[in-house]
Amino acid sequence: MDEHRRVVADGPVPKHTQLRRILEALIESELEPDAPIPSERELMAAHHVSRMTVREAIGQLVTEGRVYRVRGKGTFVAAPRVDSMLELTSFTEEMRRRGHEPSTVVLRSVELVPPVGVRQALGLTTTQTAYRIERLRIADGVPMALENGWYVSEPAPGLLDRDLSQSLYVILSRTYGVVIDAAKQTLRSEISDAQTARILGVAVGSPLLVLDRTSTAAGRPVEHITSWYRGDRYQVHIDLARAGDAGWMSAGRP
Repeated sequence: MDEHRRVVADGPVPKHTQLRRILEALIESELEPDAPIPSERELMAAHHVSRMTVREAIGQLVTEGRVYRVRGKGTFVAAPRVDSMLELTSFTEEMRRRGHEPSTVVLRSVELVPPVGVRQALGLTTTQTAYRIERLRIADGVPMALENGWYVSEPAPGLLDRDLSQSLYVILSRTYGVVIDAAKQTLRSEISDAQTARILGVAVGSPLLVLDRTSTAAGRPVEHITSWYRGDRYQVHIDLARAGDAGWMSAGRP
């Protein structure tokens, strides 16, 4: 019997687990990214299971990022996530090293007085300005992250006149001698609002991985950036060591 059409049987393994394994095999052997999986009705008929069983199996795959739902259209195979080891590197360098073709769309670039939280992170006074650079980061033609970065203007005069679709770390280093050599970063999760969802091409309420980062050059804060990554396209690996042991947790992003 065709493995993808076999009847799910009673037994020690829950039916939703059996169906999930069947769907995983289908995804791995036959379906390309963004291809639709069989509908709930088709799965119920093919495997003789209830709608509840089908929804439980698919729900687990959605949670794990193996498939994604589009309201009114169905459920589709998700593309593999891009892995990040959280290193102090640019988005451009990171994507190329992992075999992806990066590109960037500059959404906004302006010089103005930052909000209080950014001023504190960068050590600026209430009247000092900074560069705000908002960019959409893309890998292999797929929107990957929306980033809102603030950069201290004093060591990088004329930065906004540069080609900001390129790596800012390279521009800062080669043009201004500003080498970012350390950073502190936090990770958190959010769900996408309407504006962010539109920019990233996801549904409102989709999970996002948010990275907040303050970077320094020779001990001086020069960058404060928040990046919203698509939860279905990006995952993070972190190496940990026991407290007191030799070792460290690397920090990273654009």
